[in-house]
Order: sequence, then C-alpha cells, then structure tokens
Amino acid sequence: MSYRKKTFREKLADDKDLPRVERIPPGMAKQWGTGTIVIPAPSEVNAIMRNVPKGRLITINQIRDIVAHRHGATIGCPITTGILARIAAGAAGEEEAEEKKRVTPYWRTLKTRGELNPKYPGGLSRQRTRLRSEGHTVVRRGSRMFVKDYEQVLVRNT
Repeated sequence: MSYRKKTFREKLADDKDLPRVERIPPGMAKQWGTGTIVIPAPSEVNAIMRNVPKGRLITINQIRDIVAHRHGATIGCPITTGILARIAAGAAGEEEAEEKKRVTPYWRTLKTRGELNPKYPGGLSRQRTRLRSEGHTVVRRGSRMFVKDYEQVLVRNT
C-alpha cells in the first residue's frame, strides 16, 4: 500500500469533527485550570488569519481567545491552534507557489510576544521581508525575531 502525504491545502480542507468543545484534560489542568477547551477547525483558524488587514497583526493567543469566545469555552487549545496556523500558512505557501495572488496573509500571525514563526513558508527571512514591507519593524533577539511594538498594531474585536 502506498501512502501519499497530504498537502497543506488538503489538511486545511479537512475539518474532521471539529470544532469540538470538551473538558480540559487532567494533564492540561495544572497549567490551564479547569473548565472547557475548544479544539478549533482548520477552516476556522484560517478564516481568522485571512481577515487580518494589511498593517495589522494577530497572535496565536488572540486566535485562541477568539475561538474560545465563539464556542463558549474557557480556553482555545494552544497546541491545536498553533498547528492549524502552521497548516493555514503552508496552504497559503502552496497557493503562492502556483502564483495565486490572494492568499491567507500568514506572515501577520505571530507567536507569543510578537515572535515570528520560523516554520512558516520561506522561514524567518520571508516573514521579516513581508512584515517590513507593511511598515513593521522586525528586531532580532538571539536567533529569534520579533515585531517591535507589535501590541500597538494588533487587531481588535475579530
């Protein structure tokens, strides 16, 4: 039996049985407390990322907060949300490779504290170039890169 690896676009299109809200598992309760956790659908994370306008930024934690609020959950899953943002970025990268012009602006989605994501298409260098072209200042701290004063340009009420 041969196995073909799914493309990022195929992964993005497969919502499976998501979103799903469940109790925060005991293994996560120490860090996240009690209550409920929403595991978002790939298409939902992509839609949030897609709606970030030029000149603005969003963090993974904001996306988590948005999906938690939408689904009445205590928290959005930190692991799944990060993975799905990477899938959305990869799908956009596949579309860019086919010279599509309107893709999800993944470079506007940052990690905690305004950090660029080295796993996005083109790595830190492409994300830095795109962010600079939209007027953001990118600074290096060791081997990592961050958007300076990112808090001032975060999206609100997405």
